[in-house]
Amino acid sequence: MTDSGAGEGRIVVGVSGSLGSLAALHHAVAEARRTDAEVLAVLCWTPPGDVFGYRRTPCPPVIDAGRDAAVARLRQALDEAFAGRHAGVRLRCQAVRGDTGHTLVRCADRPGDLLVLGAGRERGRLARLVHPSTTAYCVRHATCPVLAVPRPPLQRELEALERAHGLPREPVAENGS
Repeated sequence: MTDSGAGEGRIVVGVSGSLGSLAALHHAVAEARRTDAEVLAVLCWTPPGDVFGYRRTPCPPVIDAGRDAAVARLRQALDEAFAGRHAGVRLRCQAVRGDTGHTLVRCADRPGDLLVLGAGRERGRLARLVHPSTTAYCVRHATCPVLAVPRPPLQRELEALERAHGLPREPVAENGS
């Protein structure tokens, strides 16, 4: 992203509510303050049962409930990130139906855009095969620069404690984390 003019460019950030996505959101807002860019916070969602399950049995109330839940989760993530205060930048938010990687790449399609997302946690080969990395997908397919923000130290410490004590892991939120 260039500093060629105030207000040019846009920072698209994937938000899921995870610690990694909140770190990415903070990084995006800091970059927006520096460059006077607009921030577009995007939470991607799919209907329960994913797209294929919905195609077999379409049910508009299920779509409405899924969208409402995504909007509520996005609002909660923004409240947690900024403690209910104004972020101090131009901030637009969208809950967008679609696969996370594909949807984020589609949203960050303008010249001058920057796509920011959480780098996510390290996973084994089998986990990557079953659920590929959103970050890797975005790096391969985006037409703009992609910034993967490392996991915050608190998240790494929590994961280390979970492994050390054999605690069940929190589900991986791939929406930009």
